[in-house]
Amino acid sequence: MLTHLHIQNYALIGQLDIDFGEGFSVLTGETGAGKSIILGALALVMGGRADTKTITEGETRCVIEATFVDNCEELLIRRELNQNGRSRSFVNDEVVSQAELKQLAGRLIDIHSQHENLLLGDDSFQLNIVDAIAFAGDSNPLEQFSTMFDKYQDLQNRLTALQQEAKKARQEADYLRFQRDQLLDAQLRKGEEDELTEEEYRLSHAEELQQHLQTAIHTLTDDGGVLGMIHSIQLAAASSALNERLQSAYIELNDIADETQRIADRTEVNPQRLAEVEERISQLDTLKRKHGVQTADELIEVRDRLDIQCRHIDSYDTEIEDLQKELSEQESKITAAARILTERRKAVVPDIVEELTDNLTKLGIRHAKVDVAIGELNNYTSKGKDDVQFLFAANLNQTPRRVSEVASGGEMSRLMLCIKSLIASTNGLPTIIFDEIDTGVSGEIAARMGEIMGQMACSRQIIAITHLPQIAAMGEAQYKVYKQDTEKRTETSIRILSKEERIDEIASMLSGSTPTPAARDNALQLLQH
Repeated sequence: MLTHLHIQNYALIGQLDIDFGEGFSVLTGETGAGKSIILGALALVMGGRADTKTITEGETRCVIEATFVDNCEELLIRRELNQNGRSRSFVNDEVVSQAELKQLAGRLIDIHSQHENLLLGDDSFQLNIVDAIAFAGDSNPLEQFSTMFDKYQDLQNRLTALQQEAKKARQEADYLRFQRDQLLDAQLRKGEEDELTEEEYRLSHAEELQQHLQTAIHTLTDDGGVLGMIHSIQLAAASSALNERLQSAYIELNDIADETQRIADRTEVNPQRLAEVEERISQLDTLKRKHGVQTADELIEVRDRLDIQCRHIDSYDTEIEDLQKELSEQESKITAAARILTERRKAVVPDIVEELTDNLTKLGIRHAKVDVAIGELNNYTSKGKDDVQFLFAANLNQTPRRVSEVASGGEMSRLMLCIKSLIASTNGLPTIIFDEIDTGVSGEIAARMGEIMGQMACSRQIIAITHLPQIAAMGEAQYKVYKQDTEKRTETSIRILSKEERIDEIASMLSGSTPTPAARDNALQLLQH
């Protein structure tokens, strides 16, 4: 239940605070006084779309707070909108997303604005009406079907993607196999490229390297060479402390001379082998460019990937067959589940038709005929396969047709009120706000609409914005929305009316701004309903 609304710097509202009670409350006021502004602020705090144009001119931000009591728990919802377009939402001072806010609002309040009557022509809205009755207190069948449908759609999407992939792969199969076979014929070996590069360098510099190696060997081993000189020094210093170190140096240099000789023996000038190495390197470079990689080792990865793709092409038929089988099994499941939904929906149609017809008759449509036709869609949706159509006729001997085709504005208003009354008893929603749902009606019919809203208010909070005195008089509390001039601007304000003020307000609604004694007497009679 909505207990308090605080609005600051929203449109024509500088600052406004209003308390609401249980039962049936009405908001009245002249056209343009700002009733829709208050409703817009409430819609914003409940997760509606934010627009910086709604911030009061000259101010930098607006703040709207709504206090609810839900299952004995108080919820303070706040929405802040800054001039820079940034919007923040809070529940009990904790930041929440706009999506979370809208989800919470969905179980706290239903704001029925005038344009919502147009939803009566919307197929999904009509389905939701039936479902509100059919699955009241037990939404499991709907939730289970939705889960099944999600899996069904996922399987459909996967099958479509796999079929497209298979088609494309088959078109490219020959080329893929050619690429793979070319890489297989290349007999790639990991690390080969580095070995070839090293061997190429060694072969292409063989003569030069041999010359350097022979020079080093001669310098070490020839007469008068380094080893001979160290040996002579060793003999001369045989009894000195340097002898041991000279001996170590001699052994090390002698070992270097032997290793240098071995390298020289292995270093051969081989033009044929060099040509082979260069040809192999060229082959690898050509393959790297073709496949857009940097190293020969990456070519191995490309080869393996192509091999998997080629083998995968041959397995597509099996995969597609398996997926088709799984999809068929899932379709059988949702067919059975959809049948349950259909049965539940058809079972409540007689009750819906009876109650709507009775209430419409009370609201002055004496020959009202209502029917709910449930047909079958071509494809499944997340809510089954039912096509729900509300059919309506207002006149005698008239065949019921789609609501949007035959109902006038006033009939739409009355039908929507009857529908709201019907589903209010099942959804447990604590607060419903009607914004001029009385459009197109007057007199006795308006009074009966007020009675229906009053009956709805026995089990929940009803707030109605109205311009009809008959409905205003039905409220347990009445609030007047008005404009007043301040030093800065003209502002919208609101206040609850006393019993005497209500008589004057309703009399003004009956006769104009200056109520006559007869209008006051009439207002008093209306308030004594």
